[in-house]
Amino acid sequence: MSTEALEKMLAKGMDNALLRFGLGKAHLDGGNATQAAEHLQRCVEFDPTYSAAWKLLGKALQAEGDHDGARQAWQQGIAAAQAKGDKQAEKEMTVFLRKLDKQR
Repeated sequence: MSTEALEKMLAKGMDNALLRFGLGKAHLDGGNATQAAEHLQRCVEFDPTYSAAWKLLGKALQAEGDHDGARQAWQQGIAAAQAKGDKQAEKEMTVFLRKLDKQR
């Protein structure tokens, strides 16, 4: 679904975690990290256990140059993934944190 279609759904009042995740991913894929981060932040406010959203939120924040924000998002995402038993997301965010540490 296109970003425009998702934005129209949001404008109609259909606001939920899944819609915000879709918007965040679409904006991140389109190179707009700032808007992606805004939508993904709302997504995790709707559902703090949404580990995939935490993962993308960290990527969006890192793309904006907010390394501390990215670290915090991934740490919260790892905790959410562990609580749900989402081993793959936990591993990915752990790798992202290690790479972030190496960049510093």
